[in-house]
Amino acid sequence: MKPTLVLDACVLMSGLLRPALLRMAEAGLFNPVWSERIGEEWRRNAARLWPIDPALLQKEWNKMDERFPDANLGDVSAYEAGLRHSDKKDWHVVAAGIAAVQRCSQSETSVLTWNIKDFRRSELRQRQLGLSDPDRLLSSWWPDKNVHIASAIEASVTELVCEGRRQPDSMTNFLKRERLFRLAALLRSN
Repeated sequence: MKPTLVLDACVLMSGLLRPALLRMAEAGLFNPVWSERIGEEWRRNAARLWPIDPALLQKEWNKMDERFPDANLGDVSAYEAGLRHSDKKDWHVVAAGIAAVQRCSQSETSVLTWNIKDFRRSELRQRQLGLSDPDRLLSSWWPDKNVHIASAIEASVTELVCEGRRQPDSMTNFLKRERLFRLAALLRSN
């Protein structure tokens, strides 16, 4: 059974990683999940950091929900009860993971975030949740899934360049700018 990944807002912020991960999910590498609060955090932070119309961000969020109709777990605040050790501002992310485990207990479920230090691994393990950052996860998948990973990243880079949101550059440089250093090394050696 394919794993389930809770995509934290910090992972969704990337104009390269978000579409690449969603392409990987469409290819069947994992089941993506999120909550309405993760979506609100992503839209709020993206509108604050970049000159993007909030209506466009809402439209993108709606498209994500349409592409993955089972991904949005809605309001998961009830699952925050009993959390104490992870950073309080990220309890909603843990709660989304707990809700995902409740929904599909056979699937291995992990939180995918860049903010590893904000989560207490022991607290997540008690709730049957794993924890990883995108670089470690994708690098661990590389030996078996490199074709899908490379294809998703290449398509996302091409889209960014064609839309004029990024200047042309090597794939390795794109990955390094996204803090995907291990993955860049694997792609370069392939």
